[in-house]
Amino acid sequence: MTRILGIDPGSRITGYGIIESDGYHAEYVTSGCVRASAEKWSERLRIIFDGIQELLIEYVPDQVAIEKVFIHRNADSALKLGQARGAAICAVVNRSIVIEEYSPTEIKQSVVGKGNATKEQVQHMIQVLLKLSSSPQADAADALAIAMCHANTQNTLSKMQGIKGMRKGRYW
Repeated sequence: MTRILGIDPGSRITGYGIIESDGYHAEYVTSGCVRASAEKWSERLRIIFDGIQELLIEYVPDQVAIEKVFIHRNADSALKLGQARGAAICAVVNRSIVIEEYSPTEIKQSVVGKGNATKEQVQHMIQVLLKLSSSPQADAADALAIAMCHANTQNTLSKMQGIKGMRKGRYW
């Protein structure tokens, strides 16, 4: 089983979700949020970095996936989200773990089956797919969806490599 950490970065709340996957089945390990409620921006970034580092030490994931930044109308919000994302990425690469990125549309398509799914639909599908007794909070559900998307993508790519006669492409 491969242990995967999914990260949903945010300037105040960074969701995380950890699953184990064998390529066919996924099992829930844990999920939650790193809450960066400090007033100073630099302190918030440190809280995100430290929170992700603690998860990496405690759960020792094999692979990590994070949501790509999407375009905001507000440039300041996009910049802050990018910095929060950077703090999380630095924590991961600091432990020499490769990190993959997925767009919100790719994540929703992989988990729900449509790229324009609502947060509620993502939460519901995560509850169903991971056989959870209740829906996780939105940020944790998004992080679990990111981990599930990564597991699904890795499974698909490994199957494609075994097909004879496939033209070599960008993934192999």
